[in-house]
Amino acid sequence: MTVISQVILKADDELRYPSSGELKSIEEFLQTGIQRTRIAATLAENEKKIVQEATKQLWQKRPDFISPGGNAYGERQRSLCIRDFGWYLRLITYGVLAGDKEPIEKIGLIGVREMYNSLGVPVPGMVEAINSLKKASLGLLSAEDAIEASPYFDYIIQAMS
Repeated sequence: MTVISQVILKADDELRYPSSGELKSIEEFLQTGIQRTRIAATLAENEKKIVQEATKQLWQKRPDFISPGGNAYGERQRSLCIRDFGWYLRLITYGVLAGDKEPIEKIGLIGVREMYNSLGVPVPGMVEAINSLKKASLGLLSAEDAIEASPYFDYIIQAMS
């Protein structure tokens, strides 16, 4: 949910008008709208490039992942890893657009550790993968936009750590 939705629902639950502080948070949210949409557009338009760069970085850093016996060994496993890169990048754009990490939590992080553990995917490897995705993504953004987007990657990294 966006800041606007949260403010409205909270005020309505308490049968009151939004406070001046809540209205200020809406104003700040609206002022960052152009930046948030610019970041999301850049990430979405460059998904293929970002995913290719992130996988290249990860395979260089961890060639054991794509070696025989590795979790990304073989065409099928490798394509599943690449699919997950795109999925996490999409989650990050949702968070950036909302100006909140809640969509990331609700859509993508509930039960993620358990899922990867049950599939035998090493969670530390996923942390490295998200770090590679972060580096590839932020390299396409301006310094100011990278500062804004970075916490959304860090949120996923923290949740998996």
